Amino acid sequence: MTDAPMPPATGKPGLTVSPLAVDFPAMGEIAGVEIATARAGFYKHDRPDLVLFRFAEGTACAGVFTQNKVGSAPVDWCKAALAQTQGEARALIVNAGCANAFTGEAGDLAVRRVADAVGAEIGCPSDAVMMASTGVIGVVLEYGKVLNQLQGLSVALDPGKWEAAARAIMTTDTFPKGAVAEAEIGGVKVRVAGIAKGSGMIAPDMATMLGFVATDANLTPAVLHDLLVHATAETFNAVTVDGDTSTNDTLLLFATGRSGAPQVSDPHDTRLQGFRAALSSVLLSLAQALVRDGEGAQKYVKVGVTGAASASSARRIARTVCESPLVKTAIAGEDANWGRIVAAVGRAGEPIARGALSVRFGPLVAAEHGAVASGYDEAAMSAYMKNAELEIAVDVGVGDGAAVMWTCDLTHGYISINGNYRS
Repeated sequence: MTDAPMPPATGKPGLTVSPLAVDFPAMGEIAGVEIATARAGFYKHDRPDLVLFRFAEGTACAGVFTQNKVGSAPVDWCKAALAQTQGEARALIVNAGCANAFTGEAGDLAVRRVADAVGAEIGCPSDAVMMASTGVIGVVLEYGKVLNQLQGLSVALDPGKWEAAARAIMTTDTFPKGAVAEAEIGGVKVRVAGIAKGSGMIAPDMATMLGFVATDANLTPAVLHDLLVHATAETFNAVTVDGDTSTNDTLLLFATGRSGAPQVSDPHDTRLQGFRAALSSVLLSLAQALVRDGEGAQKYVKVGVTGAASASSARRIARTVCESPLVKTAIAGEDANWGRIVAAVGRAGEPIARGALSVRFGPLVAAEHGAVASGYDEAAMSAYMKNAELEIAVDVGVGDGAAVMWTCDLTHGYISINGNYRS
C-alpha cells in the first residue's frame, strides 16, 4: 500500500499536538528529487511508516551522524557507503517503528538486504542507497516488510511529497517538520528543502534526530560536507530536549545539481555566501521545531550566554542550564527560579566571575553583580513566565565568548510518553 491518506496529526495515537507547533510550509519541488511513502506495518495502528527518496544521477551527498557509541546498523551503513562512493547517492530509504540498533549481525544483514533491493529497484549500486531508521532499540528490522513495498513505492514516486514523508517518519512527534529557503549561486536561483523528525532523545551530539535536506545546487561532496558540518554547529548542535542522544541520529544533505547553477568545488568560494545562509536557515528552522515538539513540552526556551572565556565555554554553560532538570521543571511550573540557573552555571565547570554574574528573563533582570537585582519584581517575573516562549540570558563576566541554545520545559507529559513508549 503506497501513499496512504494523511495519518493523524501525531505520530503515535493518544498524543495531542504540541501547543508550540508550527505549520508545515509549502515546500514545492527540488529538481532531481522524487518521494513516495507507504505503510510497511512496523506499527500496530494504520499509518505510513516507510519513505523512499530517489535522486537524479550525479547527486552528491554528505552526512553527519550520532556520536553515540552504540550506533545503529543504518548509521554504520551510511558511513561506509559514503566512504565507498566518495559522496554519491541515488536513493534514501527511511523507516519508522524499528531502530535496528544494537542488533548485531542480524541488523547488518537486514540493512544489506534492503540496500540491495532498493538498488535493484531503481537501478543503482547498493552503496548508493542511504538508509535511516527510527523506533525501538534492540529490535531487528523485519526487512521483508520493506521489500514488499518497494515496487509500489517506485511507481508512486513524485517530487512534491515532502509533507507525506515528514509524517511517515514521525514517532512520538506531534507534528510534521519541514523548512525551505532559496538563494543564488552565480546569479542562478537554487532551492533548499528539508524535513526532520524528533521529539525525545534530543541532545547536541550531532546529529540529534533524523533530518533529510536536498538542494538543486551543483555542489561537490567535499563542499557539501564542509557546509553541513559548519551549519550543524549552530543549529542541530544548539538544541536539546532531554540530554539523551539517540543511537540512530542522522542528518543527510543531497545536492542534485539540477538548478543550472555553476558547480562549486571550493568550500571557500564567495559565491556560496547566500547558499550558506539559506542552508543554515533551513537547518535552524528544523532544529527549533524539534524543541517545539519536545516530549510533553509547553514552553519554548532560548538560553543565551555571554561574557564567557570562549564560545565553547559559553556553549557548555548554556547546555548545562538547558539540560538541568531543576531549571526545566521550574520553567514548567512558571517559576522564575533564577537560583537554579545560577547553580547550573556554577556546576558547568567553566570559568565565571561570581561577583559579575547576571541573569535576565526576557527584559527583566533577576540577578546582577553576583546577587539578586536591586529592582527585582516577583510579580513581573511571574507574569513573564506565563508566556509560551521564553528567553533566559546569562552573563558570566570573564570574556567575550557567547553562545545560544534552545530547549523546552520538563513536564509530566515527558514521563508519561516515555514510560509508555513501547506499548
